Amino acid sequence: MERCLANGIGRLFLPNVDSSSMELVFSQVDLFPGNCFAMLGLHPCDVKANWRDELSLISAAIPQHKIYAIGEIGIDLYWDKTTLNEQVEAFRIQIGWAKESKLPIVIHCRDAFDEVYEVLQQEQDENLRGIFHCFTGTLEQAQKIIGLGFYLGIGGVVTYKNSGLDKVVQQIDLEHIVLETDSPYLTPVPHRGKPNESSYLIYVAQKVADLHQTDLETIAAITTENSKMVFGV
Repeated sequence: MERCLANGIGRLFLPNVDSSSMELVFSQVDLFPGNCFAMLGLHPCDVKANWRDELSLISAAIPQHKIYAIGEIGIDLYWDKTTLNEQVEAFRIQIGWAKESKLPIVIHCRDAFDEVYEVLQQEQDENLRGIFHCFTGTLEQAQKIIGLGFYLGIGGVVTYKNSGLDKVVQQIDLEHIVLETDSPYLTPVPHRGKPNESSYLIYVAQKVADLHQTDLETIAAITTENSKMVFGV
């Protein structure tokens, strides 16, 4: 956190992954109430046999805390394709929470773009909004997500030489982008291969600035304002 704040990164939105990790989020918020903001959801990789019990525990915690989004939620078919139906159902239930609470959602999608997009299309209304976390897709996929009113979360992958994400980001208007780290994963260059941390957001911001031929301050101002539009804080 000291390195993070020293680099001028002052807004961190923290997801849990299941009921047992909620306390980690809230303890960090208590330590840094002006910088850390809680999100709650059941991560698709944690949709296991007891997923309904997990949803009940997480749902019960929502009214007891100030949270700013439902997330990360979504579909992940990289690790386990056998739970697709359960992941879709859990995704829909949590979208329902977000709509009822007038909160944005933060979407986790891995090897499941078509499945996620289908759910979003079916659930689309004036209360469905949020961030497509860790976007690494094509320009066509980016335009589809933007068309639903979502922001694209751009992280360390944009700094990777052969990811192709740089060419996509270059063609996306900055008004549709927020910056993120996905710590401790997807560490940006020049620290790739080491654990990621929020202070490294500076490298993502600089890369996006280079791609859009502008300066770091402009990127920081626009993407911060975008995040305020999403989270309301």
